[in-house]
Amino acid sequence: MAITNTLSAGATTPGPATRPTVAARRTLQRALQRVEHTFDFAFGAHANPWRHLGAVSFFLFWIAAATGIYVYAAFDTSVAGAYASVERITHDAWPLSGLARSLHRYASDAFVVVVLLHLAREWINGHIAGFRWFSWLSGVPLLWLLYASGIGGYWLVWDRLAQFSLIATTEWLDWLPFFGEPLARNFITGGSVSDRLFSLLIFLHIGIPLTLLLGMWVHIQRISRPRTHPPRAIALGLLAALIVLGLATPALSDAPADLVAVPVVLDLDWIYLAIHPLLYSSSAATLWALAGGATLLLALLPWLPPLARPPVARVDLANCNGCGRCFDDCPYAAVTMRPRTDGKPLPRQAVVDPDLCAACGICAGACPSSTPFRGVVDLVTGIDMPQQPVHAMRQALERAIVALRGETKIVAFGCDCAANVDALRAPDTAALSLICTGMLPPSFVEYALRRGADGVLITGCRDGDCAYRLGNRWTEERMQAEREPHLRATVPAERVRITWRGPFDGKALRTEIDLFRAALRGLPAWTRNGLRSPKRKEAAHG
Repeated sequence: MAITNTLSAGATTPGPATRPTVAARRTLQRALQRVEHTFDFAFGAHANPWRHLGAVSFFLFWIAAATGIYVYAAFDTSVAGAYASVERITHDAWPLSGLARSLHRYASDAFVVVVLLHLAREWINGHIAGFRWFSWLSGVPLLWLLYASGIGGYWLVWDRLAQFSLIATTEWLDWLPFFGEPLARNFITGGSVSDRLFSLLIFLHIGIPLTLLLGMWVHIQRISRPRTHPPRAIALGLLAALIVLGLATPALSDAPADLVAVPVVLDLDWIYLAIHPLLYSSSAATLWALAGGATLLLALLPWLPPLARPPVARVDLANCNGCGRCFDDCPYAAVTMRPRTDGKPLPRQAVVDPDLCAACGICAGACPSSTPFRGVVDLVTGIDMPQQPVHAMRQALERAIVALRGETKIVAFGCDCAANVDALRAPDTAALSLICTGMLPPSFVEYALRRGADGVLITGCRDGDCAYRLGNRWTEERMQAEREPHLRATVPAERVRITWRGPFDGKALRTEIDLFRAALRGLPAWTRNGLRSPKRKEAAHG
């Protein structure tokens, strides 16, 4: 028997107009998951770079920043000396500066690719609407800053490619009515580019990345424990790949800039500079329309179409002791601890910010009052989800266990965002789907075993890919007694199994529960001893 609940945060029932979009997104999700499964086999689930794209972006930024600072130490900031100094850097007049330049170039290119993949993956997985709108919207201007940083870096080399890029950019900017005189006039003749103007270009190439870093910091402000450092295996592997690429194909300059001649053939960096050929194949107005329209569309995506948010977590002060576990475990910093308002002799209470709450229920799984062993008929907890309260979970679990028949009885707890646990339901198997697996209090596992189950299977989103970021991690740590509330040591570990399966892993999940059932049958007979459930007084209803 499954618990009936509302849809996950940021979701709603699709209407006729949105069904094609939903179908297309599910097709893309399936394709993405196939790609991620392939990387799982190659790198392992924990070190799968697809699940750490945000952290990899931060890592690439720091590589580009560190190598940029190192190269800048040997760079001549004058117009006359810029190109010559870059050539000396390229040929290692400054120790390892040639490799540093190549790393700077390729890390910057990789930064763009990874950011775009991160953006696409978040959209495909639907991680843009509802409580996630701030993270998405704050990331949109970062794309402009990212491209501005990279394009400006090419100007400082002051070769023919820099000449082409700088003139194309100023011609594009000249379409805007903000400038009194055309900017492109500054590059008509060789003598028109002064050291003062070149100092401005250097200032922009330093200032824009710093602004980008500030924007990246703002981007993660509504996320608790953001992943800004990729796993060591990914970091070392990526750095090694960039070094090999830099040694095999060093970054080189074109011929020196010559403003009296128009370059005809250039080796473009299509990751950063593709915008320039687009300008000359259309017009400045068309390019502004495309860039502005794309930016506006990205900014509006979280509200296209508008979605009804599910109820957020609610605090019951009569049962909140101010322990702070919900505050510690909330993935989106939606819970804060504040002074009591009910007059109880306790220092603090939990308060939920509805604008930040993901409605994931992880806080309910962390609350010490969310235990089915409490001797009350109506189980009210310190913090709970109105659409799937802990009391309803206990009732559904009790009814499901009573209905179990067979030699080996299993209770399967699943996640609405992962493989469909309801498909496991059978005479000997009860299935209970939660908003997020992190909503499961460990005491429910013990309770199921005491009430007659032979084993408990826990499943949810794939490893490292929790829809609410920390549900899988907190569940594992609670079950391993590494986090409160934890599963008691008296619960036999061999009768509890955790397996992480995505929404399209139904077949693998069925195989896993069959293996678990076979393992349970192979265990010696056991008595529950301390696991015998205490009697609970049932109040009369009438």
